[in-house]
Amino acid sequence: MKPTPHRPLARALAAVAAAAVLPALLAAGPAAGKTAAGTTTTAAPAATTAAAEDNTATVFYSTRTRNWQAYHLHYAPDGGSWTTAPGEVMEEACTDWVKKTVDLGSASGLRATFTDGAGTWDNNAGENYDLGTGAITVQDGTVAHSDPCAGTDPEPAPGDSDGGDDTGGTAGTATVYYATSRTGWTTANLHYRPEGGAWTTVPGIGMEPACTGWMRKSVDLGDAPKLQAAFNNGNGVWDNNNGADYTIPAGRSTVENGTVTGGAKDPCAAEDPDTEAPTAPTGVSADADGTSVVLTWEPSTDDRAVTRYQVTRTGGSGGTLVADTGSTVFSDTGLEEKTAYRYTVRAVDAAGNVSPASEAATATTGSRPATPAAGKPLGTDPRKDPVYFVLTARFNDGDPANNRGGSQHEKSGNAANDDPMFRGDFKGLVDKLDYIKGLGFSAVWITPVVLNRSDYDYHGYHGWDFYRVDPRLESAGASYQDLIDAAHAKGMKIYQDVVYDHSSRWGAKGLFTPTVYGVRDADWSWYYDEPDDGFAYDGLTVEPKSGKSYYNGDLWSTEEPSGNTCLNWGKPTGGTSPEGYQLYNCQWPSPTSGMFPKSLYHNCWIGNWEDEDSRSCWLHDDLADFNTENAQVQNYLIGAYNKYVDMGVDGFRVDTAVHIPRTTWNRRFLPAIQERVTAKHGAEAARNFFVFGEVAAFVNDKWNRGSVNHSAQFYTWKERKEYSADDAAAALEMYDWEQAQGPANQPVSRNAFLDGNAYRTPDRSRFSGMNVIDMRMHMNFGDARNAFHNGKDSDDSYNDATYNVVYVDSHDYGPNKSSERYAGGTDAWAENMALMWTFRGIPTLYYGSEVEFQKGQKIDCGPSCPLADTGRAYFGGHLAGEVKASGFGTVESASGEVADTLARPLARHVQRLNQIRRAVPALQMGQYSTEGISGDMAFKRRYTGGGTDSFALVTVTDGATFSGIPDGTYTDAVTGDTRRVTDGTLTVGAPGKGNLRVYVLDLGGANAAPGKVGGDGPYLK
Repeated sequence: MKPTPHRPLARALAAVAAAAVLPALLAAGPAAGKTAAGTTTTAAPAATTAAAEDNTATVFYSTRTRNWQAYHLHYAPDGGSWTTAPGEVMEEACTDWVKKTVDLGSASGLRATFTDGAGTWDNNAGENYDLGTGAITVQDGTVAHSDPCAGTDPEPAPGDSDGGDDTGGTAGTATVYYATSRTGWTTANLHYRPEGGAWTTVPGIGMEPACTGWMRKSVDLGDAPKLQAAFNNGNGVWDNNNGADYTIPAGRSTVENGTVTGGAKDPCAAEDPDTEAPTAPTGVSADADGTSVVLTWEPSTDDRAVTRYQVTRTGGSGGTLVADTGSTVFSDTGLEEKTAYRYTVRAVDAAGNVSPASEAATATTGSRPATPAAGKPLGTDPRKDPVYFVLTARFNDGDPANNRGGSQHEKSGNAANDDPMFRGDFKGLVDKLDYIKGLGFSAVWITPVVLNRSDYDYHGYHGWDFYRVDPRLESAGASYQDLIDAAHAKGMKIYQDVVYDHSSRWGAKGLFTPTVYGVRDADWSWYYDEPDDGFAYDGLTVEPKSGKSYYNGDLWSTEEPSGNTCLNWGKPTGGTSPEGYQLYNCQWPSPTSGMFPKSLYHNCWIGNWEDEDSRSCWLHDDLADFNTENAQVQNYLIGAYNKYVDMGVDGFRVDTAVHIPRTTWNRRFLPAIQERVTAKHGAEAARNFFVFGEVAAFVNDKWNRGSVNHSAQFYTWKERKEYSADDAAAALEMYDWEQAQGPANQPVSRNAFLDGNAYRTPDRSRFSGMNVIDMRMHMNFGDARNAFHNGKDSDDSYNDATYNVVYVDSHDYGPNKSSERYAGGTDAWAENMALMWTFRGIPTLYYGSEVEFQKGQKIDCGPSCPLADTGRAYFGGHLAGEVKASGFGTVESASGEVADTLARPLARHVQRLNQIRRAVPALQMGQYSTEGISGDMAFKRRYTGGGTDSFALVTVTDGATFSGIPDGTYTDAVTGDTRRVTDGTLTVGAPGKGNLRVYVLDLGGANAAPGKVGGDGPYLK
């Protein structure tokens, strides 16, 4: 999860979003005795009534995806016996359906399976089907209640998909195509009445599959020119046009996303051959940097879709180069020094049609850098490195020249505090790396670095130019590369927060950018920058007239732009803002505005956060949701993040990972990361490049409300079966299949657990490449005991829980989804830390928690309150002065305010915890067990590998007895107390809240116990 995005201009523009055309899908079903529109239903036919009295079930089974020679229904009425296998033969019902009517006697339903009679079965993945009474359909694993053959018309004539003429049907006939691609329905019913006639009986007549994403039904209208209709899935979910029903004319019509199109083209007809080439790319720009050239251009257009671009380069001694890319950014590296190169670009569509060449762009390379521009990751096991998490723009200000307040500077109250949202920077972070190292942290997680674009974007999650570092973070001598290199020089890693799920609401430079309606009148001149043809947004440049940062001068137009797809361009909505400002259509980007191409961006809002649409719709109007199953989007993002891999970052924290299908991660993004790290830095660096995803599950369950697809541990696994080659189809197939498997049928792992007292060789063969933030422990850290027991309960479901990132609170939430920074008290913080630093996983601390910074303050309230009053307040005041670290967890010297900060109880506590953890390998990489241990937060850990063998007994707060342990000498790393064990048992007294004991087995030589580590502090003593 990211910081809660601000809703800019919420009061002024809420009506604009509300005015957008929203599909009236999944509306509530009708009440008893009413149709979807609220009109009275007719009485059920006598035959239906009789069937109900006879208590029968007519089971319809779809044959569309089967190729069986025969179909049998093998069943048992509730409370009764099963038929003899293979069951009773089913009979032809209508196209793509067979049926069987079963007398249930007094039973209220039946359980059933289906078979071809020759050994092939459909048994609902081993669960059997639970069916009721009446008309029941079973199609591709989905049970619904309808008669798919009611009102079936004769087969269409050959050569005409619906039996009618080019207008879509014969006189008195309506052929209705209903789009199911957005609803996800596998069955659909048409509930209708011809004009002047009676409604069908609820739920209506079953529609037939027509082609992928469409259902079809032809109905006889008699003399009526049109019909009223609503649609449902047979399970009580309705689309009734938001309560108004649909009016559908005679002939062929389509109903898609709430819109009826009469006289429509058959959506299932074969497409005409594609003979039209894309337009030539425009805006081609080549920029040289040393011996590399970055080429960018604007996307081409095509009547179908552009699938790739062909880049031609001439110049130098290498002759002509032709390269393909799916992105609109091409990086050409390893060129000759001081040499002119010429580039042209052509667009190619799926049919192979090639556009004319673009106008040429040229660039002349400079000198080869004296030293490689790219850094090198440290490449060590990430479990060794405790993590300190900073919002870079709020941590420490090293260069006031790059501070920017943005359009919300005054409104937020930040101006009154002289506290611009962009205040901290890389220079400030470089200056205080010794503070972080002095606390004992060897990895720093920083918020996203790409150029952002919104009116409150300091946190970095509104990416605009993914190929450029935000200038508001950089300074002369303190670039992003400088930060990476400076950290590495101190033995510290940089984990970069990355976003694959979404861009800013203004799109992504080099992929797609929308144009909105704007007018600089008395209402809106404060909002719209004056147009500037030469303006290139950088977040830093200030407009001379207003004295504010340029924001949107290149994004708006009063005149309707060429290719506009937003409806009712610039027309007043009829509403005004609370301030009385006139509101207009197309004034604000949104998924339903029509501004964003469906090929590149999803065009819907999330309706259910635990359903499939949470992975394929917008989170918020500031977060335009990428269509990550599109190859052009994938290539754009892979190309962007390759740049940062090349710079030598040590890992990626993946924002909003749950909002992208696991198949896309496993097929595209995760392998691309591994391939790039391997190519640039070698196999060892790739093995230890740390990717940890935010799979936000704000519940205390092992599985997020029973949904495996929305649970953190799910993303640590490879796929278990093959899916369609098409990524979008594969995502839906995987979602449905894994949901059907449920929590009970997910893979399990012993990788986090000892085998008795022995370290087991972990099996990482099924690891996806993504580790995760431990959301369950995070949610339960209101009390350390809850966190411990909940974490332990989940550990068999991760591929390897020893890699889990563990924290108490963050820039999003505190425990139990609290919107405030943790305020449980100093003792509770000390206890939480003692557990995090000794239990499995990687301890992580949100900046300032070492002094209980902003405890109890609301973490984020957008621009409705000053940042100084929130959990994201500026921390630099606590860091004023000088600090020099002599090692991890040790400070050579400190003066000024930073010395006082380091002297605070929790700062001293975390220093020593880091010292102890660093001295005991079992606490870093070890597996654990609670077998044979009495006590609450008590466990044993061991790590064996590469000549290291480390075994430790840990108890936090309370006393414990460890039995069945190896005999030998154990020394406590906290107190130095030494015990000799001769009978496999060691009893430890209660150390007290926030304190702990770590008894390490002395195995001699390189594996000798370290003895007492560090000096006594406020808790560890």
